[in-house]
Amino acid sequence: MKKVKSKYNLLRQKTQIIIYGTNTKAGRLFDLILLGLILLSVFVVMMETVQGFDAKYHSEIVLTEWIITVFFTLEYLLRIFSINKPIKYIFSFYGIIDLIATLPMYLSLFFPGTRILSVIRALRLLRLFKILNHPKFTSQSIHMKEALTASRGKITVFIYFVLISTIIIGSIMYIVESKESGFTSIPMSIYWTIVTLTTVGYGDISPQTPLGQFLAALVMILGYGIIAVPTGIVTAEFAKRNTNQDIKADTIKTTCAACGTLTQNENAKYCYHCGNNLNNNQ
Repeated sequence: MKKVKSKYNLLRQKTQIIIYGTNTKAGRLFDLILLGLILLSVFVVMMETVQGFDAKYHSEIVLTEWIITVFFTLEYLLRIFSINKPIKYIFSFYGIIDLIATLPMYLSLFFPGTRILSVIRALRLLRLFKILNHPKFTSQSIHMKEALTASRGKITVFIYFVLISTIIIGSIMYIVESKESGFTSIPMSIYWTIVTLTTVGYGDISPQTPLGQFLAALVMILGYGIIAVPTGIVTAEFAKRNTNQDIKADTIKTTCAACGTLTQNENAKYCYHCGNNLNNNQ
């Protein structure tokens, strides 16, 4: 005998379809409203820092921020209510961002000025790729994630080398230059080294001696190489994965319409990555 669902379970199911169902009309409408409120929230927070605008519309700004905060709070609670494993969502990347997005306005009741932190809600715009739910976007994001993961070791070693280099160069500049030039300590000299290596060049500290200027020129040239290396490492890994994908293209039988994962088993009924029914692709 078929088990009849209780009203509580039916409510959870309907709520889950609306909040998580990006393939349903109600779900997509909810996501678009959510996206619009996120954009509005970020815009309002930015305009609040404009003195003339804030002086004229301060009450309206605060009211709008509270309305959006209440909506985000209800959305966060409904996500926990409707999902089967609330803990998994709460400690997930999106779950943490959703929680942080609701806190600034409540904190402002106890710590004035923290309302500006609401701009962190811009991180919620990352949900745009989930809303679009296009296999091409999902597939590319997976490839990018894999490339960054594969490059993690090389980039860590590279950053370690850069940190050691900045300490050595900063110490040398402290010895070469005088305190009158701004190199008052080794930490200050390391600060100058980092600013110069990254080609930022604030100009608040600059070497005055010929030897110091010569070393500065070497650091500037070295800076261009340092900027290019991490980019090259990630790009190489990304290109390698695209090449491997092209090599396997002849054996690929199915592409999942939900997440973009490529499945080589022509007899597969479900996507091994997201569990989507591959027969729905047709």
